[in-house]
Amino acid sequence: MIQRRIQAVAYETVQLETGLLPLLQPMSEVAGRMSVQVGAHYLEKTYGGRGMLLGGVPGVPGADVVIVGGGIVGTNAAQMALGMGANVTILDMNIERLRFLDQVLHGRIHTLASNSHNVAESVSRADLVIGSVLIPGKVAPKLVNREMVHTMQMGAVMVDVAIDQGGCFETSKPTSHSEPTYEVSGVVHYCVTNMPGAVPRTSTLALSNVTLPYGLALADLGLATSVKRDPALAKGVNVIHGQVTYAGVAEAFTIPYAPLDEVLTGSVV
Repeated sequence: MIQRRIQAVAYETVQLETGLLPLLQPMSEVAGRMSVQVGAHYLEKTYGGRGMLLGGVPGVPGADVVIVGGGIVGTNAAQMALGMGANVTILDMNIERLRFLDQVLHGRIHTLASNSHNVAESVSRADLVIGSVLIPGKVAPKLVNREMVHTMQMGAVMVDVAIDQGGCFETSKPTSHSEPTYEVSGVVHYCVTNMPGAVPRTSTLALSNVTLPYGLALADLGLATSVKRDPALAKGVNVIHGQVTYAGVAEAFTIPYAPLDEVLTGSVV
């Protein structure tokens, strides 16, 4: 992109003042809901799981679902897991976010401050762990290390939704829709990149709903004028005029960073 001087806008880094990622949100919603579906599927004994029904039945408790990260993915995963009758715990570093989730989900979930001790304790007794950590434009932190995975129950399932950003489990590696899982220490790992690709009709419609206004603005005004008028879109610009203009991407690839306003005004050449 740099060599060809492509003007590149990343869906993942368009960001509103509130911190919301409007173009990533629909895919996060899809992936969050899918994570519980696939987790429930791979908990079946036939697919290497513990042989558990996620929601249990009268007289038999449902599965223990641990969600690492309480953002859009985590919230949607929690809603699905609760709806299926599972016991749900969410970990997040942001206590205000945990307070919000406790309120909107009416106290039906357990919330824990995310730290190495709480993550390790929760993961060790989980039947299904969902990784849903995202730092915009950066590689996901490895919050569940290999030692934690070794303590998990045989046949437990891990779904790493953060795999598109490198994954938040140390034992994660990208897989495909055709070969979605592998095992580490008897724990089933589902690390499919682009999970929403499995439901392209839903994903396309959801994504089109939010991208159309930005697409029309770019068509009508061009990139330079559009980003000057819309700070959220400006944060989406990753490469322009041969320069990387998003600090997280520059850091991840060890490429020099140039502020977008300087590039657009011509002070960086």
